[in-house]
Parts: sequence; C-alpha cells; structure tokens
Amino acid sequence: MKLSQEVTDAITSADSKVLATNGPHGINVVPVSTVFIRDDQVWLVNYFFEKTAENIQKDARVAFTCWTGFESAYQLKGEVEYVTDGEDFEEIKEWAADEHPDRSVSALVKITPEEVFDVLPRSDN
Repeated sequence: MKLSQEVTDAITSADSKVLATNGPHGINVVPVSTVFIRDDQVWLVNYFFEKTAENIQKDARVAFTCWTGFESAYQLKGEVEYVTDGEDFEEIKEWAADEHPDRSVSALVKITPEEVFDVLPRSDN
C-alpha cells in the first residue's frame, strides 16, 4: 500500500508512537522511539523489545499508532518482518551507533502497511 505524504510526515514527526502485538505474551503495547519510512514500509528500531519480539515471531500482524496532540493521529495495521541481519540491519546499526551510542540494536522491525486509519478525535458539533 502506498502511504500518502500526509501520513508519512505524521509518522516521522509524531510526538508519540506505539506498537501493538499479540502472541504468547498476549496483547502487548510498547512505546517506540526510532521510526523511519522506507519504500512505504515503516521501520522501527528494536533496542529494548522483549515480549514484543517474541509476539512478532508467533504472529506477524501488528498495529502501529502515532499522534501529535490533536493535530494528527494515525493507526496502521499490517504485516511485520523481524530483521536481525543483512544490509538494512547493518545500516540501522551504524546509524544508531552514531545517534544513540548508549543503545544496542537488537533488530529492525519492518511493517508493511495494509490498512491506514485516521484516528484523530473529531467533534460532532
């Protein structure tokens, strides 16, 4: 699915971002700090995911939600790929070593969106 520029901009500039998974640990929702958009995929950097990583291994369907106050809010649902080696993973590790030297990259989480929802609260008045 092609992401609109509006959605892409909202994701990359959002104040708050969360990833929801389901699996052996049940429903799990975690805050996300590092997000990139590449070829209409949403890339998340896994520094600390534990239950989330285990859930992804069992159920590749996820939801990602981001928002900035009452300005923009989107939810994406899609399939995820959990990447622990290869060119993309090495690129993210190098980037993180410069930007967040105190963090260790465990994986790259690539979400391929299948559905996008505007979830900004609207007034009926």
